[in-house]
This record gives sequence, structure tokens and C-alpha cells, in this order.
Amino acid sequence: MNILIVDDNQTNVMLLKHLVMRLGDCRPATFLASPEALAWADENQADIVLVDNMMPDLDGAEFIRRFRKRAGNQDVPIVMITTADAKDIRLQALDAGATDFLGKPVDPSEFTARLRNLLSLRRHQNEARDRAVWLTGTVEQATRDVVAREEELILRLSRAAEFRDPETGNHIRRMAHYSRLIAEGLGLAPEEVTHIHRAAPMHDIGKIGVPDHILCKPGRLDPDEMAIMHGHPRIGWEILKSSDSALIAMGADIALTHHEKWDGTGYPDRLAGTAIPLPGRIVAVADVFDALISVRPYKLAWSVERARSLLAEQAGRHFDPACVDAMFAVWDRVLEIRERFKDEVPHDHSAV
Repeated sequence: MNILIVDDNQTNVMLLKHLVMRLGDCRPATFLASPEALAWADENQADIVLVDNMMPDLDGAEFIRRFRKRAGNQDVPIVMITTADAKDIRLQALDAGATDFLGKPVDPSEFTARLRNLLSLRRHQNEARDRAVWLTGTVEQATRDVVAREEELILRLSRAAEFRDPETGNHIRRMAHYSRLIAEGLGLAPEEVTHIHRAAPMHDIGKIGVPDHILCKPGRLDPDEMAIMHGHPRIGWEILKSSDSALIAMGADIALTHHEKWDGTGYPDRLAGTAIPLPGRIVAVADVFDALISVRPYKLAWSVERARSLLAEQAGRHFDPACVDAMFAVWDRVLEIRERFKDEVPHDHSAV
């Protein structure tokens, strides 16, 4: 236990140090000048403070006041040593934050009894603090475990859709990273950016409910088939809705709204402008861009330049212009993501 002793009288310091050493398991730190003691307290944690009242630089009450303002010192027991009849001084010290008093001259028996009581108090404080830290760490770890399991479930759901969808797993990774870039560019809070990045892969989970002959058809869908395909946002919503998880709830909104258009001509609900949830507007840009530059059963891959031109052309019509601008502002990073998560099976259509 660190016992901070502050007194401008060398004889008093030596006496207090001697009494502290007799207590056992205590390490005295002695100072004749109160500013030096405060500097020590900035770098070390005192467990008990013994401070004289009459000192030239800072008196005892002012020392206590300044000591209490430093982080971690609010609960440290402080004993002021003063004359027994100094009532006004003791009131000032109590107001500054003193815990107890010892009269001059110091009685060794009283000193030992008071210090042992304060040491016991301090040990209980330290045990409570350490337990609080342990509990905080345990709760944080449990929270991380829950989040990790939640993310695993989301990835497994997304992979389940992949097995039926001709789109590749790398498409999901790319569009999730593009979504993150756009969210960052829009200035969203870090937690929301992370949620969008993690929820974006759920955008097409509703394709689980679309028949294979439509989902994998090489060529244009007829009107009836298109109507069935247009139902996949609602299926995704039904799968993910009503979750207590903020992440899955965001995934439900994305699944339902990522095919809505800024001008109100999208589906399934023909929402327009800011009536479309922002995560849906973000994912719409990321998803369409990557779909354009990727091979599908019904089309060849577009060049990056052609896909970028379409995004620019459709800003304010299909897409939220702010989302398109946010993506264009970090175009180098977009290209890095495209390169990092290239499809495993190369194709020769990228120049189309």
C-alpha cells in the first residue's frame, strides 16, 4: 500500500515514515514540498495520504482540494495532521475532502489504530474496484461473444442464399465493403457504419424463396417471372423482421428496400427519396455497381468505366445522389476492394 506523506518539517516526516513502516505491507513516499507530492501523485496511485496543514507552498486544505481533482483520487483516504483545537482549519479540510484527522503531537497508538482502519477501508475499496473491472471485462467479453455468434448466423444465412443464387460470395463481400465506404463518406457514426457493413450481405436473403428456374434463367424474365422475382425483397423482410437485434433489424430494412428507387419507380413499395431508409439507399448503389461489373446468367460483365457512368447518369433517378457522390469520392478504394475480392473463376468479359 502506497502511503503519501507530505510535511515541510523533516523531523515530522521521519516520525511518520517510521510509524508507517511499523504497519507492515506499506511503502511510504515522503515529500517536504506539497507541489512535488502532487507531481508524484500524477504518476503514482496513493492508497492513503498523510498531510500537514501548515506548509509554505500549498497549505493542507488546498493540497487536498487539488489532490481530489486528479483522476483516481476521489476515494483515497486523506488524514490531515493538525492541532487538536484548530476547529476552523478542520472544517476547511473537511470541505476540501479530508477523511480523518490526527492531532499534534502524533500519538503512536492512535496513529496505528486509525491507519489500520483506513488501510482496511482502502483494501475493500481496491477489491470492489478490481471486482468491478473484472465484471466489466466479463460483460464485455460476453457481449463480444453474442455479437460474434450473431455475425456468424448472418454469414451462414447469406451463404445459404449463395448456394441458390448465381451471384458469388465475393459479390457479397465486395458490395458490403462498398456499402461501408459510402456510409463513411456520408459521415455516419462508426457504429452505424459497422452495422451497415455487416447487414449488407443479407440484402438478397429473400431469393431463397425464388424458384430455381427463375433465379438461374439465362436470359430475360417474362412478366410473370419478373413479378415473382420482384417478391424477393418481401420474402427477405419476412425472414428477418421483428428481431430484437439491431443488426438483423437493419438487415430486414435493407432486404425490403434495396430495390426502391430515388424517383419512386422501384419495388416493392415504390418509395421515393428519403422515405427509403438510408441503409437501403446505400446498399442499392453498392449492389447495382457490383452486379453491373460481374457476370450473370443473363448478361456479361460491364467495364468499371461503363458502370460508373451509369451510376452518374442515374443519380437522382435510381440512386440517392449523396450516396453516389460518396462512392465517387473514394473511387481508388472502390477499385482496391474490387481487386482484393476478385471472383475466383476469371472471365474474359470485363471489357464489354
